[in-house]
Amino acid sequence: MWFRSSTSKEHNVFRQRPTQKAHHGSRSYMAETPNADGKREVRLDSPLRSVTWKGRVRRLGIVLSVLGALAASAWLERDPLLRGAANLWIVSDEATQADAVVVLGGGLEERPFIAAELYHKGLAKTVLISQVAESHAVKAGFVQGHTEANYQALLKLGVPAAAIETFGVGNKNTNDEAVELRAWADTHKVTAIIIPIEIFSSRRVYWIFHRKFSGLPIHIEVLAFDQSEFTRENWWRDDHGLIAFQNEVIKYIYYRLHH
Repeated sequence: MWFRSSTSKEHNVFRQRPTQKAHHGSRSYMAETPNADGKREVRLDSPLRSVTWKGRVRRLGIVLSVLGALAASAWLERDPLLRGAANLWIVSDEATQADAVVVLGGGLEERPFIAAELYHKGLAKTVLISQVAESHAVKAGFVQGHTEANYQALLKLGVPAAAIETFGVGNKNTNDEAVELRAWADTHKVTAIIIPIEIFSSRRVYWIFHRKFSGLPIHIEVLAFDQSEFTRENWWRDDHGLIAFQNEVIKYIYYRLHH
């Protein structure tokens, strides 16, 4: 009688022989399976391997659950967190009696209004306008430049022409304005200057003006004011607020590195 070998390719045989293992009473198996050449291969199959992977998956699930809970809490409590972040960033002094209040270049929608208000309160005798660098269109008379626009705005807000002056020539940025304002202060023998500025610009402006005025007996007061589009209480709800905060963080880092 002829018998066909169990190693034949035509008959796929799978046999397991239990062997005792001293791992918490578990069993492992010696599994014999034919390979492509018809020879038996022996491997060890253990339940411990699957138990290990199950444990890893369970721990990963716990970690992800905790992170999700933290993210949800942060989202639900985002208002006080973001409000606190703005308050930590903003630098502002209390305005006191000064010799002059400064209108820096740009910010036509807010800065001359704050300066005029401080003037009318009697906190400053002079309003200084930054003489900024003008474009070709302004020089050709096609459009009104920032310096002239600020001047006209102050006149319409009731500030007399005799109380308005300019400083600098062709100021291109806040660093130029700080340098030129120091030169003006040196020649006018002033003791205190108020600089009103938007809330998120306040930290950069405070740093650069105090740096340039270092060593002088002149008190620089940076007065941070809320803008019409957003305030420190709701800045994250408006695109202008998000962009302004982001841009000022970048500008501040740049100024610290280059000035």
